[in-house]
Amino acid sequence: MKSKVYVVVGPTASGKTATAVELARLTAGEVISADSMQIYREMNIGTAKPDEGERQGIAHHMIDIVPPDCPYSVAMFQQEAFGWIEDILSRGKTPVIAGGTGLYINALTYRLDFTETAYDLEFRASLEKREAGDLYQELSEKDPQAAARIHPNDKKRIIRRLEILHHGDGNEEYRFRVPNDDYSFVMAGLTMERETLYERINKRVDLMMERGLLEEARKLFTKYGSTSTSMQAIGYKELISYLNGRADLEESVALLKKNTRRYAKRQLTWFRRDERIRWYNTADYPDMAAIAKEILNQE
Repeated sequence: MKSKVYVVVGPTASGKTATAVELARLTAGEVISADSMQIYREMNIGTAKPDEGERQGIAHHMIDIVPPDCPYSVAMFQQEAFGWIEDILSRGKTPVIAGGTGLYINALTYRLDFTETAYDLEFRASLEKREAGDLYQELSEKDPQAAARIHPNDKKRIIRRLEILHHGDGNEEYRFRVPNDDYSFVMAGLTMERETLYERINKRVDLMMERGLLEEARKLFTKYGSTSTSMQAIGYKELISYLNGRADLEESVALLKKNTRRYAKRQLTWFRRDERIRWYNTADYPDMAAIAKEILNQE
């Protein structure tokens, strides 16, 4: 019998963490974060990282594992997250994956065969210092087919492809749409009316600002600069424009809300394509505990 692994997905501000914590509480489980920004230390407010109160004593993994200037890839996430799944199962507990980074979720629930090309941190660091446009031009010259698949501003994927080419491996990084049947994945998606979601996002940004997001961004900007991948995250890049004197604070906060709403829309578009996900409209339930119970009842 295959081991059961719960997966909670959905757009930002939809209640994934609270639902995952309840699921873990009901199943004697532990939570594995699938959020590409919560992996970074020091980035707490802007990534909506759950604090001790929100975790309710439930163990959380894949949070605060690397510094903000450390390169981190989906292949690295895949390896570490599978390690935690096996560790949790070996202790007789239930893994509960929660997050809104679609590629991270796919890396676990589909068979994505990553290239064997080693990670060359020194070479990668030299690429990180260059502008995305310059890197994209180099990729266009070396691998036009890959350049056609990658957005010119997607610096992370451009760098990874150049790294693969640097080591002489021109194979595809990964293949999609072959389900991972090593586990029995129970996939739940959280949704709500768009107006409600956008209102929650706007209020969340206001709360982040009250909690000190600007000061957090200032400290990170001073310590790491603005060129690292982590500093391009929503919640930081908008405030860096203010800290650089390119925009006033009101404009930066408004842009942060706008970019977060757009990100939520992209997340929904991504997850809606996955027919394995069963969706739960949060308006139909009194709280996230009720949703967690419904997920267990409808397996």
